[in-house]
Parts: sequence; structure tokens; C-alpha cells
Amino acid sequence: MPTLVIVTLVGSLLQSAQPPQAAQNTQGAAELAALRARAEKGDADAQVKLGTTYASGRGVAQDFAQAVTWYRKAADQGHAGAQSLLGIFYGKGLGVVQDYAQSSAWYRKAADQGNVGAQSLLGILYHNGQGVPQDYAQAVVWFRKGVPRDYAQAAVWFRKAADQGLADAQANLAFSYANGQGVVRDLIEAQKWYNLAASRALRAENQTKYAEARDTLAKLMTVAQLAEAQQRARAWQQAFEGKRP
Repeated sequence: MPTLVIVTLVGSLLQSAQPPQAAQNTQGAAELAALRARAEKGDADAQVKLGTTYASGRGVAQDFAQAVTWYRKAADQGHAGAQSLLGIFYGKGLGVVQDYAQSSAWYRKAADQGNVGAQSLLGILYHNGQGVPQDYAQAVVWFRKGVPRDYAQAAVWFRKAADQGLADAQANLAFSYANGQGVVRDLIEAQKWYNLAASRALRAENQTKYAEARDTLAKLMTVAQLAEAQQRARAWQQAFEGKRP
């Protein structure tokens, strides 16, 4: 699985799998009873909090199955955070049988509501083909939504998809190089990828858009730089064609 910033969020949640220390059990019986009462009345936020209480083992015996039960109650009410947590628990097999299809389904519900963690984690599943067909283009789409300001990681994902021959990803990678977003600014590499994107785009409007970006960038470059970019594009294309069966 790729190393992603968002994975650290999952790791912090799953640290609860370790036996909690007595000093951590700070939740009083009265507070727990009040929380349970709100959860049983259908308060989605309380249901998530109670689920996390069971997941962490703070004030109660650690019980991932109970955590899943309460997360599901909140998720069924449309709580995006609970849906994302269910995705994690299904993906890790905590309290349930590991099921990537269920994991991806819950991530998708949360992602569609704008939950950035779920968007990034759904991107990982698309990258790995876990619970969904492997699809680098979709991986880039969801990762870009999930961590729009993590330019370095976004550039990594653009590269993965660009190397699969996807024109949109090639254009995104070109933009990254042209603007130094997540990579060292490199006009030759930017021009190379714009060349490829313009030649490989399937839709006419995208061909035009990428060609315009290429031509605009060309005005900032020397003849030698343009020649080098074209050579790199040809070399990439030849290598790509050589990989085909």
C-alpha cells in the first residue's frame, strides 16, 4: 500500500488496538451512561463517540464488534465520519470479517459527502484494486479530492497514472512541473508531458486545451529546451508502446 499522509490518520485511530493503560480510563460511569442514553435515542454523534469508546477501550472493555455496531447505527443515518470509520474497520477486519468490497462501499458513501479521509482511502483502494477494479485514473481523482494541498503526494499519483498513458494525468503532471507544485520546477519535463497529453487525449476539447498549455509554456523556453522535451516525449512513447503485448 502506498505511503500516504492520510494513512497516519488511520494509524492513530488503530493504535487503540493496543491494551489501554489504566490511566487512560478517565471516562466516568455517569458520563458513559449519559453517552449511551443519547446514543440509544438515535443521536448519531453520540453513537460515533460510543463506538470510539469501545474501539479504544476507555472506560469499557475493548470491543471492536460493539464499535462497529454503533458506527453502523450512525452511518445508517448518513453520518460521514461513521461511514469512513466503517470503511476502515472493514478494511482492517476489526470487529467484522475483512471485506474490501464493504470497505470501499462505506468509503464511497463518506467520500460523496466530502469526507477527505474517505476520499483519500478510497483512492488507495482504487490504486490497489481492493474491493473495486484497479483504476489508476480513479485513484488520482479521489486522492486529489482527499488531499488537494498535498502537492508532493499528488504529483506521485499523477506520475503513476501518467505512466499508464492517461492523458488527463499527464496534463496534471505537466502542470505540477510547470509550477513547481510537489516537484522541482522543470519546464522541459512539463513540456514533455504536455506534448504527450495533447497527443493522447481522446476528447477534442482536451486535445485543444493541452496543446494551448503546451504552446503557452513553449514561449518561456529556448529552442534547445523544446528539442529536449520533444526527444523525451518520443522516448517515453516508444517505451510505452514497447510494453504493449
